Amino acid sequence: MKNLFFLFILFGFLNVFNQENPINLDPIERLERGNQRFIDGKPSHPNETALRIRQLKDGQRPFVTVVSCSDSRVPPELVFDQGFGDIFSVRTAGHVIDDLELGSIEYAVEHLHCSLIVVLGHTHCGAVKAFVDSKGDYKHMDHLKSVMDFIGNEVEEKRLIASDSLSLEKAIDANIFHDVHLLRSSTPILADHYYSKKVQIIGALYDIETGKVRFYK
Repeated sequence: MKNLFFLFILFGFLNVFNQENPINLDPIERLERGNQRFIDGKPSHPNETALRIRQLKDGQRPFVTVVSCSDSRVPPELVFDQGFGDIFSVRTAGHVIDDLELGSIEYAVEHLHCSLIVVLGHTHCGAVKAFVDSKGDYKHMDHLKSVMDFIGNEVEEKRLIASDSLSLEKAIDANIFHDVHLLRSSTPILADHYYSKKVQIIGALYDIETGKVRFYK
């Protein structure tokens, strides 16, 4: 019985020793490894304890800002196997970005010192599909029309329509690339931080069938 007890203690120490230390990983690698754990069905569920909640009561220091679609199938914390205080999340239908979203992203960069922004699109995006199905001419007078108008006014989407090569897959990629370019060129905060290499701004695509995230670096 005593030997079994010591084996249990030893196993605990080895397990702690072998655990991945996120401090040693750059933000993209941290997301990649978290996503791989998610895909493998072996999430570590970091930073999900009551202790973590108490640690964050006086402030937050997320390591990444994820701009993603509001789709319920794409929760960033689960997709990347992260916990409380790790991800500053900005979510809208079709991950469209207007001044309100820009303000939130600027806050994360300037005040929370996030060094990475990821625009996370996903396959089978309902907002982009509605745009594609309407061929850029969404006629319903509801508030979703504002989302369609934003997507339709993107230069990348207009090029697809003009070239008669509009498809859901191409439109999803174009939507991601548009947001990445928008953030990289946004003044007065983000462009300055991006070109001075204080922050990385990249795109990524989440496959809702496999759970895999592909980064556009």
